[in-house]
Amino acid sequence: MDEHLEISDAAQYRALGHPLRHRLLFALGQQPATTSQLAKALDQRKGNIAHHLGVLHQAGLVRIVESRQVRGGTEHYYLRAARRLTFSSPEAAPVIVRAVADELTTGEEVGGRIRNVRLTAAQAETAAAALERIVDELADAGDDADRYGVLVTLYKPQQTDAR
Repeated sequence: MDEHLEISDAAQYRALGHPLRHRLLFALGQQPATTSQLAKALDQRKGNIAHHLGVLHQAGLVRIVESRQVRGGTEHYYLRAARRLTFSSPEAAPVIVRAVADELTTGEEVGGRIRNVRLTAAQAETAAAALERIVDELADAGDDADRYGVLVTLYKPQQTDAR
């Protein structure tokens, strides 16, 4: 698995437009899985999983890492294309927020905070770099540990006349 993949083309953004595909990307972030394994883990039909895996594969967001023959067919093991996905376009924010919102409706929130603060451009760059370091330095505790999602962003809201 590559360390980093920048989401930049229209096919990748379209592929991220369905909540099940976000769940598949989360599920394929640590180890390869087959369509059957994913269907069972996500409580979905195999045909539904196969369709969405095909969209993700065509967009380059997942890859086939192993194939084997089973009962007259071929079984593929899929893995996310990169450990870390980043977005080159500001239009990606709604995609990211939707993915997190979908996860929050089925998961348990551990903590979160939103704050508006006035910063210089230099302060904003320093803060963004510090947030990136925090996320990059998180060590995976392995398969026996619970999975947590981490959303970190520093954004500049649209300016209004009222300051």
